[in-house]
Order: sequence, then C-alpha cells, then structure tokens
Amino acid sequence: MNKLYKIALGLTSLLATSCSTYEPLEFDVQKPESIALQEDIDAYPALKSYINRSAHPNFKFGVALSLNDYVNKGVMYRLANKNFDEIALGYEMKHGAVVQADGSLALDNVSKLLAAAKENNISVYGHTLCWHANQNANYLKGLIAPLTVTAPSFPNELNISALQSGVFTGWNITNNGAGISVTNSTGMGTGTKAIKLTTATGSSSATALQLVSPSINVVAGHKYEVVCYIKSDIVGEGRISFEGLSNNTPQVDWMKTGKASATFTTGVSWKEIRFQVSDFTGTSIKLNFDLGYKPNVNYYIDINNLYVYDTQGTAAVVNLVTNGDFETGSGWGGYGGNSSRGVSADGLGYNNKGKAFFVTMPAKTTNYWDAQTALDLGKNLANGESYSLSFWVKGTAEGIIRPELQSPSYASNGFGQIAVTKEWKLVDVSTTVTAADRNKLVISYGEFAGTVYIDNVVLKSSKATGGAVTIAEKSVVEKNTLITNALDKWMSGMLAVSKPYVKAWDVVNEPMDDGKPYELKTGVGRTLVADEFYWQDYMGKDYAVTAFQLARKYGNAGDILFINDYNLEYSLDKCRGLIAYTSYIEGKGAKVDGIGTQMHIDIKSDKAKIAEMFKLLAATGKLIKISELDIGLGGVKTANATQEQYKEQAEMYKYVIDKYFELIPAAQRYGITLWSPLDSPANSSWRADDPIGLWTQQYVRKVAYSYVAESIKANMK
Repeated sequence: MNKLYKIALGLTSLLATSCSTYEPLEFDVQKPESIALQEDIDAYPALKSYINRSAHPNFKFGVALSLNDYVNKGVMYRLANKNFDEIALGYEMKHGAVVQADGSLALDNVSKLLAAAKENNISVYGHTLCWHANQNANYLKGLIAPLTVTAPSFPNELNISALQSGVFTGWNITNNGAGISVTNSTGMGTGTKAIKLTTATGSSSATALQLVSPSINVVAGHKYEVVCYIKSDIVGEGRISFEGLSNNTPQVDWMKTGKASATFTTGVSWKEIRFQVSDFTGTSIKLNFDLGYKPNVNYYIDINNLYVYDTQGTAAVVNLVTNGDFETGSGWGGYGGNSSRGVSADGLGYNNKGKAFFVTMPAKTTNYWDAQTALDLGKNLANGESYSLSFWVKGTAEGIIRPELQSPSYASNGFGQIAVTKEWKLVDVSTTVTAADRNKLVISYGEFAGTVYIDNVVLKSSKATGGAVTIAEKSVVEKNTLITNALDKWMSGMLAVSKPYVKAWDVVNEPMDDGKPYELKTGVGRTLVADEFYWQDYMGKDYAVTAFQLARKYGNAGDILFINDYNLEYSLDKCRGLIAYTSYIEGKGAKVDGIGTQMHIDIKSDKAKIAEMFKLLAATGKLIKISELDIGLGGVKTANATQEQYKEQAEMYKYVIDKYFELIPAAQRYGITLWSPLDSPANSSWRADDPIGLWTQQYVRKVAYSYVAESIKANMK
C-alpha cells in the first residue's frame, strides 16, 4: 500500500529580508512503491508464529544451515531461532565431516550444536546417515583396497619348500581337528597356496587343532621376527606357541595394536601377525600354530609369506632409497615449473596410512624435464647391472611422470613413462645401467598438472633375492563384510551422541538412479569425485535395509526414520521407483517411517507434476516431508533478477506449500524444511549466485517471505 507523508521544506533563500521569521511550505510526497512494499513485508511476524500448534502439534517448520552459523550465535542463529522450530545441518553431521582418516569419529562439534539447539528449544533433524556423497571415501576405499605385502629383505629361516609343493614333509600335524591340508588358489596372491586348517565341532582348546613347524636354527642374542598372514571364514581365535623359548606361550602384541594378549582374533580378511622373539633356551625353536579355540572355523595361512628371519642377519635385499616410506623424511630435492614438494600429512600415504612424498604442478611445462625431483643415492650404481624400481603412485589428476637413473652430467637410463591415475597403483619397472656414474634417482613431472603422491619406493639390484611383493585382492564377501562393519561403526557412534536430542533422521539419502529410476545408483563405470562412495556397490540392494535396521538398533525406539531423494517432482517414475524401493526395504523387515522429497526447483517447474508427486507420496500412507525446499529463477542470476521474477518465485513457494497441505493428509505431514533461507552467494558450492531464498544475502526479506507466511497462515486451520 502507498502512504503519503508531509515534508516541510525551509526555503530561506526566497524569504524577504524584512521578515524576521518564515512560514514552512507543506508538500504531499508519495512514498516510493518499493519502500512501501518492503515495509509491508517487514511487518509480517516471524514465520513459525503462524503455526497452529493445537491443530498441528507435530508439524515441523525447519531450515538448513551450517554448524558454525548456529554455534557462533550470529545473525543466522537469531534468524533460525526466530522463524523456525527445527534445524538441519547441510554438512557437519555427515560421514565426511565426522569420520577421520583412521576411522575414528570426531563428534565434539555435533555435541556443541546439540547443546546450543537445546538451549533454544529448537529441534535438530539428522542429515544424513547413509549417502553416496560427502563421505570419507578415502577411508572407506582403504578398507577394501588390496593388501600389499613385501616379503622381508632377509633369508627365510623357516623351510616352507614342502608346503609350496603341497606336502607337509618336515612339519608335524599333532592334532588334525577336522582337517589340515594345502589348498590351491587360496593364498593371498593370485593362484597361490595356503594351509587350510579346520576345527572340529565342539573344538574349544588351543591345541585341539595344531600344526608344528620344522626346527628353525637360531643364534643366541639375536632377535627373530615371525611373520604370518591368516584369515578365517567366520570369526576365529588362535595363537602361535613355541618350543625352545623360556616362555613358550608368550603374551604378544600380535597385530601392532599396542596391547599384548594371549591370543589373536581372525576374520574374513587377511590379517598380519608380526612379532619378535629372542628368549631362546637352545640353538633351535619350533612354531606351534594353535587354532582349536572355536568350533567349525576354516582358517587359511598364506604359505609364500610365512616367514621367520634373523633381524640381525645379512639382508638379501638392500633398498637404495633411504626413507622410501617417507615416515621420517625424504631427502629428495627438486625444482622447476613453479612446483612445490615435500612429505605429506599423516594418513595420505598408500592405503590412507602413513605419509607420502608429493609434488604439486600448477600446469604442464614445455619439456618433461622442466620440473624434477632428485634423490642422491650416495654411491655410483654398477655399470651393466639391471635395477628394479617399485613404488605406489596416485594423482589428483591423470598424467605422466618419468623416473630415471641419472649421472652428474645428466646422462641417464630411464624407466619409461609412468601413467598416473586418481587411484593408488603399484609401479614395478626396471632398467639397465649403461655407465659407471649413475648416482641419482630422478623423476620428471613436466607432463603432469596437479599433485602426484608416491609411497613405498624401493630401488634394488635385480640380482638381489627376496623382497617379493604380493597383492591380495579383497573378495566380494570381504568387501561386503568390511563395508557393513564400517557403516555399523559410523551409525552407532553418531547415534550414540545424537539420540538424546535428535529424534528424526534421513537414514538413506538419494538412492535412486536418474537415468534408470527404478534402479539404485551405482558408482560402477564412473569416475568418482573425492568424497563419493556407493555403499550399495558393496552391500548390494539390501544396503538400505541394513541402514534402517542399524538406525533402529542404535537410535531411540520412537525415532522417525526417512528415506530421501531429489527430482521426484521432475521424474514421476523416479518417485514411483523410490516408493517401490521403500516397499522392498519394508519387505525385508526394516521399518521406514517417512519419505522426503527435496524439491530443489525453480519458477519454471511443472506444477501439474508437483501435484501428482504429492498424490503418489500421500498414497503410501507414510509421513511425507518437504526436506530441502529452495526455488530458483530458472537460471537467472541475482544481478539480473527482476521484480516480476521474484513475484513468480513467491507464487511458486506458495503453490508448493498450498499443495502439500491440500494433498498430504494431516496425519502424514511431518513438515517442511527450507534448504537455503538466503540467496546463494556467487562463490557458493550450492546453486551459486542463484537468488533462491526468502531473504537476500543481506538478510532483507523478499516478497517470497510474505507469500510463505500467508500460505502457512491459510493452511494452519
């Protein structure tokens, strides 16, 4: 509405000099329409004040924001508390924000948020427990990455030749249990052998299944390291006892956990047993593999990597690269291409463990040798001798690097081009030295743009024996088990901290494929970004069944658990696919309370499809939530937006809310959450420079605010 204001203007320049006073002239000036309109919008009460709590006691009007926006108690904190009765975090309660490189959970920030929300009596909606994005994908991929084992660089004092031939000559089977044999293609490497040991029904003591090694000669005062790789088809338990030690059943830190114990546990994945002994009573020892603790377990011991060696003996393999694992430094220099280099932070090494050496190249250079790193080997290599180089490598992009053995005059023998990918891969190459002055290992990076990581670098003479590398791929069953356990660990930890205050969750987010809307998304055949990980690719179609079961197990009995997806109003087949998948989940015994429709739409979205989506969702009988509502201007950026487009946006907000109340029965209305209360900044990762909010970036209410207020008011009867 327009208002008239009287403004007095003193026109002293027009007054006669004989007058000692002047009469002000009065003008009626019409207030600009834009100011009047903004005053009308600003006059609306807070949005949540329109909610009729008597008629709609369980309805939640929510908003998404960042954790810092809320716990720092700034403008967004006040806006949220004033206008909404529920908050959801866009990122900070997700796997990627909480799960650390070692799998531990950093939950202190979540606790701070919950405490701040409780102070203001505003509820927190949990977003989200199981999604393919915003994951600590490096950690999850590390769990299922191949196990890479490098044999010790010392001679094996344990004679395994009979086992490699498939017999037990020299070995003593003192208790056969349900069977001890050598089996083909069951070891860690492709086509390799393992010892299979099976416990009998009723087995319950260590020696109820026992295999004794041949005698091993030892040197008094030396330390000998025992290395063994073992797995079992179900959870098992065992130990290695001895003959010839002062304590033949020692307490051992079997798996480098920092804690000694009498036994170790086994599971579906290969585990490394590694420890040292030195308390010899004579000149020889024997190893007893005691695996009889539990019944009906099948154990497998890899033969090729079953080792006992003298740590003070003469090494069979000498790595010419000092600190090749980069845990204590590098010794590498480098130059060129505006590159930077150094040792990475812990957790960025191969398999997300330890450290790696990195080189960052802003761009490719003219010549491949324009950017290099170099390591002085400390001696000249032997002319005419072949040398092998192995290392793990990955990059933030794809490209080429070139290692070579170089002389002070820059003459070299190259190992060829190495293709770098975004996933860790093992490089094993060789070259022959053609001069007696090669004394540096050099890697050229001029054909790469991005960051290259290398780890576990070994340069050795091809004449050396030992140090063989075994790569053990994880089986489908192993991956399923490992990833299921990881989901269990993540959800149990998050829910334990959140359950006192969080009573509703997005348990499974965005499961359905866009192109095949009745099928699940998959990462197979795609190049994944750094935080993507598809649980369904390893746990199968029942991954959501497991997720909902875990949420019931670790949460509150009365928690409201949702499945959530986007584009349900754009693709009605995707809406139907999500409904069908929800039925599938429930058919497998898990309970789904509600379905969330995200609704990231714009002023051009098809209103008829929006209405049809609500009808389909209402027919499920489930609670229905508009979970992430924001509405753009059809591709128009903030600077170019017109008042007419803002009015269309306001009308679309009102249409969506009106149709939700019209088509979703009252008993099925969980509520509505606005995903972006403010217009999105140009530097945002979400709908950048898109004026999608009810407020501008300067916290000024838009016309959409008034339309939302009127819609809530009209529907709260």
